[in-house]
Amino acid sequence: MKYLKLSILLLTACLLSCKSASRINSSGEINNKLSAKQIIKQNSKQEAQFNTLQARVKIDYTQDLQEQSYSVNLRMEKDKTIWISATLGLARAMITPESVRFYDKINNQYFDGSYELLSNLLGIDLNYKKVQNLLLGNPLFNLKQGSYIASSNDNSYVLQPENQSALLELFLLFNPAHFKVDSQQLAQPLDNRFLQIDYLAYQDIEDQIIPKNIKIIAVENTDEAIIEMEYKSVSLNQDMRFPFKIPSSFKEIILENAE
Repeated sequence: MKYLKLSILLLTACLLSCKSASRINSSGEINNKLSAKQIIKQNSKQEAQFNTLQARVKIDYTQDLQEQSYSVNLRMEKDKTIWISATLGLARAMITPESVRFYDKINNQYFDGSYELLSNLLGIDLNYKKVQNLLLGNPLFNLKQGSYIASSNDNSYVLQPENQSALLELFLLFNPAHFKVDSQQLAQPLDNRFLQIDYLAYQDIEDQIIPKNIKIIAVENTDEAIIEMEYKSVSLNQDMRFPFKIPSSFKEIILENAE
């Protein structure tokens, strides 16, 4: 009887654990009567609410037909800190609303500066809120501050600004089942830049909708970079630390301003 009770407890814990990290159903019917404002309102209701988040993230990075894979520890204190640490602390990054900082123990170098580095990587102007939104499956831009028109394709609601800018064209696709973002697509035709962020799957973590698989495609002229991310072992609202100290002997990375 003692072992039977123990087995039931273990089974129950396993089922609860599986339920808390279950994949979100992404199939839903399109309602063409929904306005852009209604879609934006439904999307805002789905924003994950938490104080802290921790996850293991598998990252595959491909550029010039060369692929590199990493496994990192992601920690986040919402609206305050994003902390990323590679295996054995060989590389570590600390992102706050004020700055972007990282160091690399393999090459003995560090960066301590603005969002210019991340902006150059993805080809759009970034700040803390946009980086956080990207990682959480939220729209990069505040949709309540503009006017949008709604349409649909076979699988998603499609929003675009009522007056598209020649400098930045924006398209957002929303899932009809849960109204989280399916894809964010930004084009800068004059600069031959294109950025597409696809949220291939979401997962339920303590009744919050968190990305499971993200694919980022960044194109500039003929150069293309692909970043694929898989979130594993996600937990919310745990006490956590954000240790970060740049070794004194490391060489600083200085960005050259492009004229």
